[in-house]
Amino acid sequence: MADITRRAGWRHLRSAPTVHIRHQRGGRIVHDGAGLSFWFRALSAALSEVPVDDRELSMSFHARTADFQDVSVQSTVTYRITDPGAAAGRLDFSVDPDTGVWRGTPLEQIAGLLTESAQQHALDVLARIPLAEALVDGVAAVRERMAAGLAAEPRLPDTGIEVVAVRVVALRPEPEVERALRTPARERVQQEADRATYERRAVAVERERTIAENELASKIELARQEERLVEQRGVNARREAEESAAADAVRAEAEAARTVRLARAEAEAAREVGAARAEAQTAWLRAHADVPAATLHALAATRAAEQLPRIEHLTLSPDVLTGLLARLGRGADG
Repeated sequence: MADITRRAGWRHLRSAPTVHIRHQRGGRIVHDGAGLSFWFRALSAALSEVPVDDRELSMSFHARTADFQDVSVQSTVTYRITDPGAAAGRLDFSVDPDTGVWRGTPLEQIAGLLTESAQQHALDVLARIPLAEALVDGVAAVRERMAAGLAAEPRLPDTGIEVVAVRVVALRPEPEVERALRTPARERVQQEADRATYERRAVAVERERTIAENELASKIELARQEERLVEQRGVNARREAEESAAADAVRAEAEAARTVRLARAEAEAAREVGAARAEAQTAWLRAHADVPAATLHALAATRAAEQLPRIEHLTLSPDVLTGLLARLGRGADG
């Protein structure tokens, strides 16, 4: 909306850079351009204000598919007025010279024109495809058809309007149909989730089984190692016993041989000693063979006396002395 101020019967208009102002007086164009600022008289001025910026028009309408299913289409059309003079000549963009407010509703007229044209092309596309195809590929098909239809619409260039872009925001069926369509998808998702859960459990069970098998294999291998260890210990014990027995046998044999040698040596020594004693005895006997008996008796008595304890005092009775003297006398005579 233009900014208009009053000064003693004059009016001053100041517009924005995105607004095209046309000032006519007496059927002649006095000012024509965007972002203008000028003075004018309200009684003789005819003003038009045409926006030249990009504007977006949101539209929502219902359509029916080939299988008689209702769908709602939400889209946005971006447009701009490229020929403000043509637009001002075809639509009522005049403004009140006192307030700067549009006398008519030109933007609503443009919105109606664009909506009717876009809706016609969208309905034509959706009426040829079933609901399932419309939900899958309908957004792109409707957008392309609407853009092509609006570009070929002859009324738009004549009015100075250019369509910049067309966007289809959503294409949705009725709530009941949408819930019905969601059910199989939800079931498939749930089935996929269940299958993933089962697969995870199967993988977990398989891993547990593998772990259990590995543990069992480890225990079996450990038992085999222990069995070999026990067997080796037995072999070592038997070998040690055999070696100990062999060592004991060697020691016993050596001891026996030594004992035999000692016995033989002792026997030989005993024989030597006996022979020497016998030889000495024989020599002794040969030496005393020719000795008188009385001398032998005396020697025997001397030897016997050597073995008797020491006698400090000896008392001889007359009988003992007489007998002894008699024996000595007989010995002397003989």
